Amino acid sequence: MSKTVDVLVPDIGNFHDVPVIEVLASPGASIKRDDPIAILESDKASMDVPSPHTGVIEQVLVKVGDKVSAGARLATMAITDEPTVAPAADSAREAASPKPISAVPIQAGTPAALARGQVPMASGVIMDSGPRPSPTASIPLVIDDVKSEHHAAPAVRRLARELGLALAEIQGTGRNGRIVEEDLRNYIKAAMARTPATAGSNLSEMPAVDFAKFGPIESRPLGRIRRATATSVQRSWRLVPHVTQYDEADITDLEAFRKAETGQAKQRGVHLTLLAFIMKATVATLKEHASFNASLDATGENLVLKHYFHLGVAMDTPEGLVVPVVRDVDRKGIWELAGELATLSQRARDQKLTPADVQGASFTISSLGGIGGTAFSPIVNAPEVAILGVSRASLRPVYRDGQFVPRLILPFSLSYDHRANDGAQAARFTSHLRDLLGDIREVLL
Repeated sequence: MSKTVDVLVPDIGNFHDVPVIEVLASPGASIKRDDPIAILESDKASMDVPSPHTGVIEQVLVKVGDKVSAGARLATMAITDEPTVAPAADSAREAASPKPISAVPIQAGTPAALARGQVPMASGVIMDSGPRPSPTASIPLVIDDVKSEHHAAPAVRRLARELGLALAEIQGTGRNGRIVEEDLRNYIKAAMARTPATAGSNLSEMPAVDFAKFGPIESRPLGRIRRATATSVQRSWRLVPHVTQYDEADITDLEAFRKAETGQAKQRGVHLTLLAFIMKATVATLKEHASFNASLDATGENLVLKHYFHLGVAMDTPEGLVVPVVRDVDRKGIWELAGELATLSQRARDQKLTPADVQGASFTISSLGGIGGTAFSPIVNAPEVAILGVSRASLRPVYRDGQFVPRLILPFSLSYDHRANDGAQAARFTSHLRDLLGDIREVLL
């Protein structure tokens, strides 16, 4: 027993003449209660129009581009008391829906787009990164499923096509199981989390070159520390999507205070450097922006927030870069930090650091201020999700109160894992740190 009813646009508030941006139903298609019939969009916000019944669509009365208001007829449908629809209706819908092409074997955990030499950037632009090696596992690849029964907005369908993802393989988390952009990203993250540690590293080897035929050469093996550093930074660079945020702080008053404490430092037998103040300001900033004092878990789906503040400090030694860890920076004063930095620095130069000295950091600072440079992009020290780079401060003319005055400006940079934080969060972090370095009393008092 069935009857035909109209599917109307429900109450959509004060909106009128709202454009139809997608029609999800077609004549002969069987649908369930609350399945979306069409999508309306107003002020850049999309709204699903759900089916009020379970049944079969008889007519679709609107098309993409039409404008509708509350009460407008979208479709007619035959409803029944049965929760399921006739096999013939299913066959009609199945015949009307294009099939995804056969799955193409793709590198495990790597989106199909990467296998085709395309890399999705943060801006959404697809960049050609060249050919990829033959894949071994599979992520289904589709060309176009715009008319498939998997509900998603046009922009999401377009992004899925660009990334080479099959909507049939993705679980939607939007209203009524609708697939949203975040579902695509989570699908890729989950796939990449299953990638073996060596996946993606089998790129073409560097060609062997006989440099001697061009002139005199000398072969010098890398030391133990440099080899370990090379392995670590290569792994981080390959696995972590890096972004760097640059900023600068006016540390004129901070430097004046530091110099004023020179006599006290001599009495205590320590060298009071700017780094100790930067460490305190960094911890204060991490307390306000906890997602930078964190790590992603093994699945890549959870952020592990750390309630301790152990800062790794990159140190230059004759044998290469080492990163000893200063623990519980939040519980230590400036003088204690200055003394501990001096001790660790000496032990690093003497190659007397123990494994415990270089483990457990929650965040790292790399300072080149004592050497030079105006800015640089440090590589995240994974599994941390961010690293602070500090360059050399310089005097610059700054316009204040109607005149230019000399101010000591410190450039710094924050490299971060884009999976854990985005640009807005990074800008807030660097702005907070900038303000604290500009008035260190906020930290010390």
